[in-house]
Amino acid sequence: MFKKVVLLVGLLTSSIFADFYDLKPIKITKDISCVIGDFHPPMKNNNGFVSNMCYVNMGDSLVVLDAGPTYNFAKEFYALMKKEYPKLEVSHVILSNYHDDRIQGASYFKEHGAKIVGHKTINDDIKENPSKFERMKQILSKEVYEKTEVIYADNLVDGGYKIKGSTKTLEIIKPSKISEEKSDIAIYSKDDSFLFVGNIVFNGRLLSYKKTSNINGWIEAIENLAKIDAKYFLGGHGKKFDKNSYKATLEYLKILRDDVKKAYDEDIDIYEVKKHVKTQKFEYLNHFEQLNNANISTYYNQLEWE
Repeated sequence: MFKKVVLLVGLLTSSIFADFYDLKPIKITKDISCVIGDFHPPMKNNNGFVSNMCYVNMGDSLVVLDAGPTYNFAKEFYALMKKEYPKLEVSHVILSNYHDDRIQGASYFKEHGAKIVGHKTINDDIKENPSKFERMKQILSKEVYEKTEVIYADNLVDGGYKIKGSTKTLEIIKPSKISEEKSDIAIYSKDDSFLFVGNIVFNGRLLSYKKTSNINGWIEAIENLAKIDAKYFLGGHGKKFDKNSYKATLEYLKILRDDVKKAYDEDIDIYEVKKHVKTQKFEYLNHFEQLNNANISTYYNQLEWE
């Protein structure tokens, strides 16, 4: 009887302290590891983990690229890093834009002394879009969402800002004024020939073109980043990180821009325009039907207001 009680207590204890996330890092280079988020929107079965994030060994510290969707995610991500680098602490967390799946773990890292870095527009984006931070509260359990809060970036920077470690330097790149969002940035490690570009590039699922997006700026951003010719090019969603991983996103945006603009100029009604946009080759991407139609309508409506 005593053994059964001990076993039951052990099982209950292990379940209480079980991880909420199954984080399996991919080694991009010897100093850069990343975790790949789910292709679907935030929901209970992925606990909001839908975007990619990375950690970089700077020699004397670690730098985290995006903070994840919750406090508990950041806590588990921190434990993952410390397992590999027990003597190093996180000096900086760089936020690639202001979305909830990317920034809501930042408070955990700040508690551990990290500086939170974002583009000079990111705090304004956070202030101006409070509704963006309601969905995780509604979707996730109280246990998963516990202690999660939205905080502002400590260091507001622009393109050209550098974080220097003892063995490498990371550079923040602002490849255009606005792409998906005005706070979008990329992070470049020349030493590793590695680019992390957040929501500027999508793989495995279709991108989401928003009212706040700028299609010419988005295309410009990808073309400018492609000129760097990095060996490793990781977007904010999807498993691909080879040097050509940006090409599908770029091609889709160009077709979207050119075909919608042509249909608009020919006075095609918004309800008919999708028949004139030749994006069918991207049907293999997750959530194509829903997002493609929304993208077409959003860009068409932008043209109405130009």
